[in-house]
Amino acid sequence: MASLDPRTRMHYRAARARQIDVVSLWQRARETSREHDRWTPAVLADMLWSAGVRQVGFQDYVDYDFATLTRAERDTYMTHPVSNELSQRYDDPRHRSQFHNKITFNETFAPFLHREWMTITPDNADEFRDFVERHGTVIVKEPVGQAGSGVHRYRADAVTDWSAFHRGLLDRGELLAEEVITQHPDLAAFCPGTVNTTRVTTFFDGERTHILAMAQKFGRGQVSDQMSFGGFYSMLDDDGRAVGAGYDSHGNVHELHPDTGRRISDFTLPMLGEVKTFIDEVARVVPMVRYVGWDVVVTPAGPVLVEGNWAAGVYENKPSVTGIRTGHKPRYRAAIGF
Repeated sequence: MASLDPRTRMHYRAARARQIDVVSLWQRARETSREHDRWTPAVLADMLWSAGVRQVGFQDYVDYDFATLTRAERDTYMTHPVSNELSQRYDDPRHRSQFHNKITFNETFAPFLHREWMTITPDNADEFRDFVERHGTVIVKEPVGQAGSGVHRYRADAVTDWSAFHRGLLDRGELLAEEVITQHPDLAAFCPGTVNTTRVTTFFDGERTHILAMAQKFGRGQVSDQMSFGGFYSMLDDDGRAVGAGYDSHGNVHELHPDTGRRISDFTLPMLGEVKTFIDEVARVVPMVRYVGWDVVVTPAGPVLVEGNWAAGVYENKPSVTGIRTGHKPRYRAAIGF
């Protein structure tokens, strides 16, 4: 098995050490100690040791209940520092812009979007007005953003001055307009006001696309299902079933969806076979970027692609919610060999 580059690890640790917010770290330790009935100084020491020696991010430690896990159980969890190493090693820097910039991404993956979209430019105000009026509601994005930042939803009937509206989008750098995705009824039943994406993390080894983890994200009626918009997620098993309640990184746990009352553990991803075939196809488009977190939405006609994240991030089990005390790292090791 290949080892990950120790230089990447050192640079990452040094950068994270320079950014440590001591007050925030102490608050995390106190919250963890209260939640799991542990002594705060011991939790703090364990968090620092885990970060420095075991490559466990502070938020990973909190999110995945590391204070309650044995060392063997902890070793099964994928963490953000390890995920960062994989991104740096297996995602060719020369091709990351095809994922980083949303307009470039749409151009690259156009056959998999299955929705109308356009770029907003200074000379296409009339074309843009026609686009919005035809669709009624549109999603407009800033080309570069993360965690749902720079994503907006606009309705045609709310626009009173089309020239000013178009000019304002240009001034704010909101340059990508897309048709709103119509999601599958099984997804809409949980949250009809947000398009609920499925995160599928993959590794393409040059011949085969390995699915490393799947998570279903649920929105709260906002333009995005990201946590910054009140969203949360549940891990999915190999059959596409939610393994338990939903949760986020703010300590919120949702047995039922807060807006519709649907039980999260009852969720099953529709068209799972089609999703797996679809993911295999998109993972081969830019084979130089091998480790990716794909966001897809299942529609009545099948899966469509929302975006791909070359810095894949991590979605994992939360033992206190799911009762599952192991993570997905063995799957990563088996597929990637590290």
